[in-house]
Amino acid sequence: MTDLHRLSVREMTEGLAAAQFSSRELTEHYLKRIEKIDAQVQSYVTVTPELALAEADAADALRKAGGAAALTGVPIAHKDIFCTHGIKTTAGSKMLDNFISPYDATVVAKGKVAGLVTLGKVNMDEFAMGSTSESSYFGATKNPWALDHVPGGSSGGSAAALAADLAPFATGTDTGGSIRQPASFCGLTGLKPTYGRVSRFGMIAYASSLDQGGPMARSAEDCAYLMNVMAGHDAKDSTSVEKDVDNYVANLNGTTVKGLRIGIPKQYFNVAGLDADVKARVEESLKKLEDMGAILVEIDLNMTESYVPTYYLIAPAEASSNLSRFDGVRYGYRAENPVDLMDLYKRSRSEGFGPEVQRRILIGTYALSAGYYDAYYVKAQKVRRLIQQDFLKAFESVDVIAAPSAPTTAYRIGANLSPVEMYLGDIYTIAVNLAGLPAINAPVGFDKDSLPVGLQLIGNYWSESQLLSVVHQYQQATDWHTKRAAIAEENA
Repeated sequence: MTDLHRLSVREMTEGLAAAQFSSRELTEHYLKRIEKIDAQVQSYVTVTPELALAEADAADALRKAGGAAALTGVPIAHKDIFCTHGIKTTAGSKMLDNFISPYDATVVAKGKVAGLVTLGKVNMDEFAMGSTSESSYFGATKNPWALDHVPGGSSGGSAAALAADLAPFATGTDTGGSIRQPASFCGLTGLKPTYGRVSRFGMIAYASSLDQGGPMARSAEDCAYLMNVMAGHDAKDSTSVEKDVDNYVANLNGTTVKGLRIGIPKQYFNVAGLDADVKARVEESLKKLEDMGAILVEIDLNMTESYVPTYYLIAPAEASSNLSRFDGVRYGYRAENPVDLMDLYKRSRSEGFGPEVQRRILIGTYALSAGYYDAYYVKAQKVRRLIQQDFLKAFESVDVIAAPSAPTTAYRIGANLSPVEMYLGDIYTIAVNLAGLPAINAPVGFDKDSLPVGLQLIGNYWSESQLLSVVHQYQQATDWHTKRAAIAEENA
């Protein structure tokens, strides 16, 4: 079969179970596509063909023995922020270009238990700091819909690999929109779960109170399959919550759109930088949901103007602390011939980190310094609580909240946005991380340049099943999630 990459994850599981094709055939098909197409997209940092084929053969043997699970033998790509035993894990940085992880992140380990086949590690903004995937030490990833545009970030490699059909689904992480924004830019579905729903053990930290892993795929159904693997309590992660996990696949039809109250924050649709085409496509998708029986309710989110300054104090402060471990002493990049210990520290960090990472470390260190800690960091944490309360008040009258995932479609590569312009592009996503809420992106059409547009739905705590179900219902009534970029139509 030459079109295995066009199958949904459910169709892959059914095909494997019915012996229509083997995991080895499926894996070889994706490896050939990666070899043929990825030089144009640059989504993968490391491809692992030997490991993938060995895991595929093991999956086939397990299936033949009658011991297969639902996803046994299905390939996956991991964002290069998840530690993988014996495989280079770089976080998109020169600092970790030589780091071979001695253990698996919990998300990776769970994937192995489920029988998933690792195709490789995909590119990302350095240490997940960025919205374009241009800050990677390994070069910019391209958007399969338009190769002169970015795929978004920081999970841009995951998004590009999926949009080019170089993996059926992929792991991503979201600290301020890094799953939802690239999903929006690449016409995909991406879920940022409730903080504490997915283990952060083995996920290289950027901002520990904001980071959360999640699934990325073409559809809500595909995301649900991966969410079934990723979600759950982990004793190795002190922020992981001990709470029963839903069967997200079984619950896909569990929420009826009829009578669903969708909050429309008027502040979100009056943002100065909101592109007219993005606004139009999002409003059309909301009209479609209304036609399906949803009730649109205008709401106020009065803290909107506080999102960006609050996030860009808290996230860099936590990054400053987390990245202090990369000092050239224990592992990672080490400056050559240091004069003394101070020279080793300074040169290892200035040579190993890129400009955006250095910028955020400096901002965070300043915000945490004596004399400024109370004025900046403590005040930002107080405002963070007000942002959370703003959402909780809204959820007293609505079931979910709708917004664009990003104010624009994908930027051109080399657009050289100023840091402030790039940060303002996160206006719709960062509050979700500050409040610890779940949110999902769904593709809802294209702008005048044929670039994808995404709708974001924000849920109350632990409502991942509801979000996946609502998007699944929408995707049963529309076909935006089935659209493919021209490069994805190329057969291996």
